[in-house]
Amino acid sequence: MRPAFAVGLVFAGCCSNVIFLELLVRKHPGCGNIVTFAQFLFIAVEGFLFEADLGRKHPAIPIRYYAIMVTMFFTVSVVNNYALNLNIAMPLHMIFRSGSLIANMILGIIILKKRYSVFKYTSIALVSVGIFICTFMSAKQVTSQSSSGENDGFQAFAWWFLGIGALTFALLMSARMGIFQETLYKQFGKHSKEALFYNHALPLPGFIFLASDIYDHAVLFNNSELYQVPVVGVIVPIMWFYLLMNVITQYVCIRGVFILTTECASLTVTLVVTLRKFVRALEAVRLTSPSFCTQTEAAPSALGSGCVLISRFGSQGLLSSPRVWCVYSTIWSYSLMGLQ
Repeated sequence: MRPAFAVGLVFAGCCSNVIFLELLVRKHPGCGNIVTFAQFLFIAVEGFLFEADLGRKHPAIPIRYYAIMVTMFFTVSVVNNYALNLNIAMPLHMIFRSGSLIANMILGIIILKKRYSVFKYTSIALVSVGIFICTFMSAKQVTSQSSSGENDGFQAFAWWFLGIGALTFALLMSARMGIFQETLYKQFGKHSKEALFYNHALPLPGFIFLASDIYDHAVLFNNSELYQVPVVGVIVPIMWFYLLMNVITQYVCIRGVFILTTECASLTVTLVVTLRKFVRALEAVRLTSPSFCTQTEAAPSALGSGCVLISRFGSQGLLSSPRVWCVYSTIWSYSLMGLQ
């Protein structure tokens, strides 16, 4: 399967996924755990049926390596979703996570002793500037919105600061996982479907510790208004419909990401994921915070310019081709116009 197809899966799945995630979070801001559990369960069941052959197929990569990968993957997913409960706005959440490109490059230098071109360092600086602007403006919004009292304002800012810490931790852990995957596939070969299955099946017992919160939100979902699903005509609570669509689009997205991890270097994968998060951030801005986007017009320009620069001059193979560069340039132009 060609990397270009994987890139298509990533953008198609993830850019539609954010719409349903926003619909879920807007109604129940604390529903991150049930969303994560549903995504993991769906992908694990699909992999058990079609990849593991009902448990009869032995993994090509030893389970102990998947256990390490799963620990990092599960931690990143839970921490990122829980950050939404810590006074973090959805646009900031998406844009901040675009910093994975920075984290991956830093850890690549430290762990893999890699060296990069001037263009890559310049692009990373631009991405950093964009994230700093969004973080700074979000902090100003938190303090200005908490005007009921000094104690309330300090408490809101403290929760926001804790949320930034959670996102930073998840950012570094995600970058470390990408480097670990790259070295693993070099040693044992490319097994994207197998990796996708074990990365979602092995963490399922960990959701036992979140069972109470998952159950509470399942009850809330059951009590939501009824909705008739188009085409099939089935009537279900609308929150369950949103969750189903979120799970399906997330599967399309994550399938593309895991294909890329077997086809491309860690930094290249991170670039694609960063662009995906960037476009999702623009969608989240339009859906949630018009005032946020008017105050942060410079941020998407810096982020988009950095991504286009590294894709044009810093990557090899697929991502440096003129056709794909035109796609990135289009995304960059969209970023310049979309927040006006």
